[in-house]
Amino acid sequence: MDQDLERTRDEPEAPKAPRGGELVRLALWFYGGLGGAALLWRRGFQGQSLWLARPGAEIRWLGDLLLGVLAGALVVLVSGWLARRTRAGELLARRLAEAVGPLAPRQCWALALASGLAEEAFFRGALQPVVGIWTASALFAAAHLVPRRDWLPWCAFSLAAGLLLGALVELSGNLVAAVVAHVLINGVNLNRLVREYV
Repeated sequence: MDQDLERTRDEPEAPKAPRGGELVRLALWFYGGLGGAALLWRRGFQGQSLWLARPGAEIRWLGDLLLGVLAGALVVLVSGWLARRTRAGELLARRLAEAVGPLAPRQCWALALASGLAEEAFFRGALQPVVGIWTASALFAAAHLVPRRDWLPWCAFSLAAGLLLGALVELSGNLVAAVVAHVLINGVNLNRLVREYV
């Protein structure tokens, strides 16, 4: 007992995650700015639609929604498998859960909606038509980089997810499938992290 107390006193306390409401408010401000920058860039400077990746493209709602759901479900299944079956995946899941802290399901979905819309608008809507899928995906991965070894799988996962989301945009010509997939991935995985690891 005394040894446990000594060890606890000597170990630095882990930084505390913002409380759920505070995290959501900060995220909404951040993602609002990111989405606004994407809209200004694409619409204001280039004079093009943010939702359409190339001139002449159109939105096919049913097909694009279904494509997004299928891609999102695939990534959710793979990420869940990695968290359950690999040490690196489980460690990353624990780190992510610590970073977000306790959240209510509605807060998880609010974060998922904000991040899915803004990140797709910026990385796939504004950047990808200018710099291409590989550079946009690499920048997306870099935005998820935390310079610690136990966080590197998140950066690698983000690169793979970025390439998949970028491919959805290339295939469909619009952002609908990518946004749906991104929101689904973040919403399901955030709820899972909070439920299983917090």
